[in-house]
Amino acid sequence: MAHTMSDTSIRTYTSERRDETEEETADEELKCPECGGQLVHDDERAETVCGDCGLVVEEEGIDPGPEWRAFDAAEKDQKSRVGAPTTTMMHDKGLSTNIGWQDKDAYGKSLSPRQREKMQRLRTWNERFRTRNSKERNLKQALGEIDRMASALGLPENVRETASVIYRRALNEDLLPGRSIEGVATAALYAAARQAGTPRSLDEIAAVSRVDKMELTRTYRYIIRQLGLEVQPADPVSYLPRFTSELDLSEEAERRARELLESGKRQGVHSGKSPVGLAAAAIYAAALLTNEKVTQSEVSDVTDVSEVTIRNRYKELLEAADAVSPA
Repeated sequence: MAHTMSDTSIRTYTSERRDETEEETADEELKCPECGGQLVHDDERAETVCGDCGLVVEEEGIDPGPEWRAFDAAEKDQKSRVGAPTTTMMHDKGLSTNIGWQDKDAYGKSLSPRQREKMQRLRTWNERFRTRNSKERNLKQALGEIDRMASALGLPENVRETASVIYRRALNEDLLPGRSIEGVATAALYAAARQAGTPRSLDEIAAVSRVDKMELTRTYRYIIRQLGLEVQPADPVSYLPRFTSELDLSEEAERRARELLESGKRQGVHSGKSPVGLAAAAIYAAALLTNEKVTQSEVSDVTDVSEVTIRNRYKELLEAADAVSPA
């Protein structure tokens, strides 16, 4: 009895053959049909040529860029006819109209006093229309807080984007009643920094926030639990580059500090300890091992960890390193 392929098997086989054909076609398009060399696109002549034999494979290509040229950022902004891309860091995602603050017309000439007064009234009404209800005003205030704190802490743009998304989720799920806007915004930024692998300590976050440390920790735990965010415990190693840079230590000291933390982790020293305290102790111990002059007081000032904690932790890290090192 002859066996026949099912309809599902035939469709799967056909799909696989189609994918293989498309991959082969793409590989052929990237190679020269004469010598098999790598193809290079020449933007100046709008041609695609072979980098080995010089064969012109395609000419009169379409340039998707603008028809104008700019030689600096100011000229580029002046000639550009499109707006900025959408972003979650603005309450309206950047889709509303923004009236510039320069009192100049399209030709760069200063406006008359009457026109300046008119433009100021337009700016005022424009700001009022951008926030149509209390929810948008809430979001605008919170995103401004996130941007201010992120700038003070030197956090990158991806952390600000993530914090904005976390706050929007909290707002949409009605988690704000009974909590301050600043508290939820600070908790969102703290969670986003930890998720991105660029954590800041609670003391650093509280120093730039308008809420105290106790409210921050309470709001952070609530937001994490209600939104189901997966935030891993902060790794002490992630603090090393910033702290060693501020203390002006060498790469060798940073490498030794990383090794101390890894050996301490294998020995269970990290359990129940503050990651910032462990990072500070590892840096101080590494500086001693590499004969670099740094005091416990200097490390304490940079890391905001007490000298007592540094003394206790660095001894534990050195003992752990001796325990894992070969006899």
